[in-house]
Amino acid sequence: MLLAAAEKIAIDFQLVDLFTGENYQPAFTAINPNQAVPYLEDGELRIGESSAILKYIADKQNSAAYPKNLQQRARINERMDWFNTGLYRDLGYGLIYPQVIDAYRYQDAAIQSATLTRAREKAKKWLKVLDDNIIGGKNSFVYGDGPTLADYLGACMITLGEVIRLDYSPYPNLCRWLGAVKSLPAWSAANEVFYSQFVAMCKDTEFEGL
Repeated sequence: MLLAAAEKIAIDFQLVDLFTGENYQPAFTAINPNQAVPYLEDGELRIGESSAILKYIADKQNSAAYPKNLQQRARINERMDWFNTGLYRDLGYGLIYPQVIDAYRYQDAAIQSATLTRAREKAKKWLKVLDDNIIGGKNSFVYGDGPTLADYLGACMITLGEVIRLDYSPYPNLCRWLGAVKSLPAWSAANEVFYSQFVAMCKDTEFEGL
């Protein structure tokens, strides 16, 4: 959604309500057997996975956010994979999802607690790598002088932490980078529903943080 807003790409968005389990129902399962969002349909093409969808749309639009130079593209791909397979595995699937989505919550309190404890420590390790090494004290974005697909993907993974009110202040470079992404003209339009509904829905719920 952020890429579409930034590039003024016309996409017909269809809401799939994860909180009611719509993604597990036959109608959506027939479209995506993985029962996961996002999922893109473009003519006869059907494709899942955020990273793959971003790359496909960017290539189709010849977007500067995904440059053609092979070495630049390789670094952006690396950053996107890092967010996906490193940080988000523990931050998203380990710490945030089990607290807000029933399908990821463990009914056994001891298992739930152990899961959150383990994910918290691993997420803090990834956040420190992001703060110290990927962004560091000089970079405005995770690669290059302007926003790329890696920023679009990574920033939305980090801001999901706002649902459970994670405190990122111990990571000043991360906060500076996140501020730069949030200052992009497309940010507000792409995230209006996220803040007005998703974050607002959880504002009175107690969560475990970092």
